[in-house]
Amino acid sequence: MPRSQPGPRDRAVGIKQVAQHAGVSPGTVSNVLNRPERVAAATLARVQQVIKELGFVRNGSAASLRFGHGRTIGLMMLDLGNPFFTEMARGVEDLMSEREYGVMLCGSASQEHREERNMRMLAEQQVRGVLVTPVSDRRDSLALLRERNIPTVMLDHAATRADQCSVTVDDVTGGHVAVSHLLERGARDIVFVGGPLTTRQNADRRAGALRALAEAGHGALRELIVEEMTSRAGDEAAGHLLAELPDGIFCANDLLAMGVLRVLLQQGVRVPGRVLLIGYDDIEYARASAIPLTSIRQPPYTLGRIAAELLLDECDHPTSHVHQQIMFQPELIVRESTSR
Repeated sequence: MPRSQPGPRDRAVGIKQVAQHAGVSPGTVSNVLNRPERVAAATLARVQQVIKELGFVRNGSAASLRFGHGRTIGLMMLDLGNPFFTEMARGVEDLMSEREYGVMLCGSASQEHREERNMRMLAEQQVRGVLVTPVSDRRDSLALLRERNIPTVMLDHAATRADQCSVTVDDVTGGHVAVSHLLERGARDIVFVGGPLTTRQNADRRAGALRALAEAGHGALRELIVEEMTSRAGDEAAGHLLAELPDGIFCANDLLAMGVLRVLLQQGVRVPGRVLLIGYDDIEYARASAIPLTSIRQPPYTLGRIAAELLLDECDHPTSHVHQQIMFQPELIVRESTSR
């Protein structure tokens, strides 16, 4: 006789109903949901089929209370509007989906007060762990999570402690490569356009640029620091540069570079004929801009996926987990904006 199934107005299906229909105990259903490796294959398949037929949805909040954690992790990012971070989030989401975890995404917009508020919220939600790109190194933004024994992994940011996993890119080298490339192509008056230097990525890329100039024996780096790393900020930066045009511009991300490029072209400035321009991140739009943009490539999807793997390993094996600090090397991608 076919099993009766709840209609759309029936009350939500619980573990007891699943157990009754599958002919097993509620404890076995609980194991299927939380410790499937302990269940015989035939029983596992039968219970999973009943779960599907009845439309059972587990109560994640209740599970968190019973087992001390849920199947959700937090992901804190600097700028949700930047395609670089979107791609990094996709790497996290893909890995977590494969492991049947949910992702609670938060954006700090590079503001410390928003970061602090989101950290409190993630702790209150009892997430299993947190991946975070911190706003700055001026304070320990992860202290609250550590107090709650919530594992954390730094994403696109080097670890500040030995007992901390991190996955990042060597941005000092990236800045060095960018300015070295401009120098090799003949630029001598170079401007760095970047965001607040309290943000690690901006500070490191600037440090690499300064090192490249020092090694080449050239003059000081001109700098234009903007509040936001957006194409609109790039528009405004370009307006300031028009009065005293450099022959080389290094932007700390591609969004800034595309804003700068747009205004330069509108004002009749030839790129690369008059000004060489290089960005950072190599987002998808870089090669599709009006003048294909030379950029420093990072692997955002890989960063997100590997960081997610490290976080789950620390969550699942807290006593045997070995903290790792993984650093990728950036890659120069040459396109028309620096071709001479």
